[in-house]
Amino acid sequence: MRIIAGDYKGRKIFEPIDKETRPLKDLTKESIFNILEHSKNAKVSIKKSNVLDIFSGTGSFGLECVSRGAAKVFFIEQHKPSIKIIIKNIEKFNCEKKIKLFSKNVFDLKKIKKIRENKFNIIFLDPPYKEKNIPLLLNEINQMKLLIKEGIIVLHRHRKSNDNFDTRFKILRAENYGISKIIFGKFI
Repeated sequence: MRIIAGDYKGRKIFEPIDKETRPLKDLTKESIFNILEHSKNAKVSIKKSNVLDIFSGTGSFGLECVSRGAAKVFFIEQHKPSIKIIIKNIEKFNCEKKIKLFSKNVFDLKKIKKIRENKFNIIFLDPPYKEKNIPLLLNEINQMKLLIKEGIIVLHRHRKSNDNFDTRFKILRAENYGISKIIFGKFI
């Protein structure tokens, strides 16, 4: 695993040692950023943006955003081995000033004051493939109005997952990559 573009381009990221963390593959990450930066439906500027990285794992997505000029990245992760990896990666890239890390349950967003006080250009969710409560989490994000009007949500799911999203969540684009799929959407 490595950073694909920006200030940290080519630098390796510490990887998880446990089997519970599923790292975001470089090819999938590269495809996500190509779509974010170049798609007519999902175009969003990463430079100077606020990013919320939920189910952060190793921090790969958020660190890629920092490398590409994001103003601030907020990580939410509760798996202790993953938190240790995120901290090692943040220290390796010396980007502590642009990062906020919360060791919290992602389904308790309302309890995290710093999250409630911010609005985000990009919200990235990379839950375990077996997680069934993603529609509930999306509804909470919508109720809290965490996404700016021009912002986008990126959701990484198993290709066969069949989430029933609220009708207010509009899917702009969905792409399959091996066993996973990436959904780009926003609230209307």
